[in-house]
Amino acid sequence: MRVDISPEELGPKDFYKFLTSVIIPRPIAWVSTISADGVLNLAPHSFFTVASTDPPIVQFTPTARKDSLNNAESTGEFVVNFAPEELFADINGTGTNFPPEVSEFDAVGLGTEPSLTVRPPRVAESPAALECRVHEIIPVGNSWLVLGRVLHAAINEEMMEGGHPEATRLKPLARLGRNEWSRLGEIVRIDRIPYRDWPKDQLTRKDRG
Repeated sequence: MRVDISPEELGPKDFYKFLTSVIIPRPIAWVSTISADGVLNLAPHSFFTVASTDPPIVQFTPTARKDSLNNAESTGEFVVNFAPEELFADINGTGTNFPPEVSEFDAVGLGTEPSLTVRPPRVAESPAALECRVHEIIPVGNSWLVLGRVLHAAINEEMMEGGHPEATRLKPLARLGRNEWSRLGEIVRIDRIPYRDWPKDQLTRKDRG
């Protein structure tokens, strides 16, 4: 038996909690920006994904007007820093609602590393970073889709294997519902089956009853 839930009846706040508990796990964009006054900002955003591969565009979605959004709007630049499990406490710490004049880098005690193509710095302790120029910011409901074209990517050499980033070396964090987070866990592999190789006599699940 299913439980039917209406967004209108539940209300925005409680339905937000429901959505973030079933859309899991979510990768984390650890976004560094700089204000028009030169204050560095760093914040985790778990509404994050790839929006395009050619050109390469990533997207994070603030659900409130805070420093990441304001700075990206005013300067047109941001960096997505990789969020690894060993920086769990620091990543969570940068989610504190510090006032705009306080830099999360300083408050949490993180180092900065100059970016090559944008003004906001990378997190020195993060193993990978995507330097982005704002492509478009789209208001949607109570949120904003911040689309950034990736101008440059940097990754620690030891995170690579065979020319590709290796997940068990990166050890990503992910967000779940409420105050829950997740580590990588077990990795399973399966090849996608090309249509030409699909068994033509195989019954569908419906046909098998």
